[in-house]
Amino acid sequence: MKYTIREARPTDMEQVLNLIQELADFEKESDAVEVTEQDLVEHGFGDHKLFHCFVADTQNGIAGIALVYPRYSTWKGPAIHLEDLIVSEKMRGSGLGTALLDEVVKYGNSLGVKRICWEVLDWNESAIEFYEKKGANVLRDWDVVQLDEKGIKNYMESLN
Repeated sequence: MKYTIREARPTDMEQVLNLIQELADFEKESDAVEVTEQDLVEHGFGDHKLFHCFVADTQNGIAGIALVYPRYSTWKGPAIHLEDLIVSEKMRGSGLGTALLDEVVKYGNSLGVKRICWEVLDWNESAIEFYEKKGANVLRDWDVVQLDEKGIKNYMESLN
């Protein structure tokens, strides 16, 4: 199967959003996606980019994405966060995931980052196995902590 890994373009964002929804469905969070195609265009392109996105472009359209953004480690220095590496279910096992991860690592290396980090669901054994085969350390003794939009609002109200 022929494919090209390239930087995303604004015109790719409809297909990128479709893959984001496919991931949400896979993770049994179908109603969790709030971001829109316009949000992706606004936040991923222009003078104040919030993320950088690579796509796996096939003859049938975008079949995978890797979306990263900058972070800073107080222990290590510059880092990037891999928010999502998504390969369409029908294309898993085709090498797209490896090609996308390769591109993320090359990108991080070109930026001189000290670390590339991401999360994986503890029940997604195939993804864990994939990442471990690539040399990633899955830190099972760390918990992800988040304040969602409602949590932020409640926190702000408690400050008054």
